[in-house]
Amino acid sequence: MEIIFGRRVHRGRKRATRGVFKTVIGRDVTGVSMSAYYKHSRVKQYLKDGRALRIETVINSPTDLGCLRRLTNLDELQTKARAINTRVLDAERVGQGAVLASPAFARVAQPTVTDGGRRAPALRFGDPRVQALAGALCATLFAATGFTHKSLRACVAGLLGVDYSSAQMSYDLRRLRLKGLIERAPGANTYHLTPDGLRIAIFYTKIHDRMLAPLTAANRPPAPAELRHALTIIDDHIEHYRTRARLPAAA
Repeated sequence: MEIIFGRRVHRGRKRATRGVFKTVIGRDVTGVSMSAYYKHSRVKQYLKDGRALRIETVINSPTDLGCLRRLTNLDELQTKARAINTRVLDAERVGQGAVLASPAFARVAQPTVTDGGRRAPALRFGDPRVQALAGALCATLFAATGFTHKSLRACVAGLLGVDYSSAQMSYDLRRLRLKGLIERAPGANTYHLTPDGLRIAIFYTKIHDRMLAPLTAANRPPAPAELRHALTIIDDHIEHYRTRARLPAAA
């Protein structure tokens, strides 16, 4: 909801944001649809006539988007409503198309030097700390709300599962900033993800969690029996060739 509507949702007891915040996927006269509800407003997305993706944004209360009532504020309301549609499409596009060209991946995963001559340490793919950092940037909706040293550190520590010091967080923020993945808001201690930052965070998380992790555990449940059987056959053939070649078993 924060990404789509561009509004912060407070979850604390003292400053909790009132209203409805939910996503519903169902079927109606238009077919399968998805509706995202924020306070008194909603965004509905469905396939029009089975050919075109359509987004309908309904703002029942202008104050939901920080606008005043009366027709004199209609232009501002329309601008913010259209920005909601754009954010929906941008979030879906990045989530489904998180593909990186080799130079872009190398620039992030390897040490580089900025145009100003500053050394930018690597964010190596597969490193547990880097993966926790990428996961935190994805899972906590920081793409819309921004984040601070304190808030990001808490999320990374939770995903990492070990002690994660303030100094480590400062170092990682520096790495992200020098790589062009985050930028600091002027006159504030709040950071925002850049478009490249969001793309990198999703790419790292998707490839690691949806491909590498399942593949490394594909020889045991809950991996499908067919896949486990195929891997067993491959192992048997490799062992057969090793025996015929009289190669010693690996230590």
